[in-house]
Amino acid sequence: MNWDATLIGLLTALGIGLLIGTVRERLHRPGVVKAGVRTHAVVAILGAISFSLGIGVFISALLTTGFMIAIAYRQSAPEDPGMTGEFTLFLTLVLSGFAIQNPALAAAIGVVVACLVFIKKPLRKFSQEVLTEKELEDALMLCASALVVLPLLPTQAIDRWNALQPYGMWKILILIMGVGMAGHILMRIFGPQRGLPLAGFFTGFISSTAAVAAFGRTAHEKPERALLASAAAMFSVLSSLLLFTLVLAMSSEQLVRSVAWPLFAAGITLISVGIYFLRHADITHDFELPTSHHAFKPSHALLIAATISAVTLCAAWLRELFGDSGILATSIIVGFTEIHAAAVSISQMGLTEHPQLTLASWGVVAILGASVTSKITLAYLSGGKKYGQHMTIGLGLAITAAVVSMYFAH
Repeated sequence: MNWDATLIGLLTALGIGLLIGTVRERLHRPGVVKAGVRTHAVVAILGAISFSLGIGVFISALLTTGFMIAIAYRQSAPEDPGMTGEFTLFLTLVLSGFAIQNPALAAAIGVVVACLVFIKKPLRKFSQEVLTEKELEDALMLCASALVVLPLLPTQAIDRWNALQPYGMWKILILIMGVGMAGHILMRIFGPQRGLPLAGFFTGFISSTAAVAAFGRTAHEKPERALLASAAAMFSVLSSLLLFTLVLAMSSEQLVRSVAWPLFAAGITLISVGIYFLRHADITHDFELPTSHHAFKPSHALLIAATISAVTLCAAWLRELFGDSGILATSIIVGFTEIHAAAVSISQMGLTEHPQLTLASWGVVAILGASVTSKITLAYLSGGKKYGQHMTIGLGLAITAAVVSMYFAH
């Protein structure tokens, strides 16, 4: 027997018991908790020693402890029907035995368990008061998409052009829903009134086109807020650009590295213009941000995924007919309405040689130009002349910065 390893495991088990027991006793009134510091420490030592003596002894300790926990719960259930304390004590025994085999991992799990026990009240408040039913529905949908559906999808292409890969397309769908969920949570934390830049930023992850139109309606109805609406719209376009970069990176790492500087230049320009608008805007009035009770729009995410799939197949077909020029033309046209689908399309161009990579890089800039053109047009239609001029200045500077950076980079 390795006495040094056994001693480390025993001390780790004792530390786990003391930590979890302290948290349990700290959260309850004296005399109310049935398993506090001493009980958890003793059970931890029992788990470590019984595991060292053999698996049979450890199983006996598990059964005995489980039986005693069941008796204690039967007596306390009428007053305290919760089972967190009982399962925590049993888990202390299991982790203590595991500490003999892997002290580092057992200690890490013990800390996680202690943290979960400690944040009992915040978790209860979050699940019962803060989290809405629709947000829970969205979270379950996101988890099911990532943990249930994604592993079942084939990783091989299913079309004759070897372009449409269900696993890769579904990852993009999960990315869009996940970013929308994160944005919604942060928007709830900071609020649309105090955190306008963050609110506008995270609204763009759901749909920058819808955000530009919504802020345009605000600017049209209340012209004194046009500059404030323009600032929020700039940040929504910035978030759309970041999502475009993420989708492009998932589709072609080589291409996203080639256009890194143009994308960076456009992003910095959007941030600068947005901050400028925000500093010069009238913030004495309340500003209502268009929000949704849902964390993300499943229909929007599915529409993007379907569009990406259709564009991918169309681009592969055009490439077979006309070569890379067919993909380039398709991507730019799609960029007027959906730049994320265009990102997947442009990544299908042959990138094994320098001329093709350069052409695809300029194609990415052209996609951004198409998106900018459509958003400026939408800004004039939804928000009027003043709002449209602000968006023209901001988006025009962003695409100019991207073109200049692309010129010097290549």
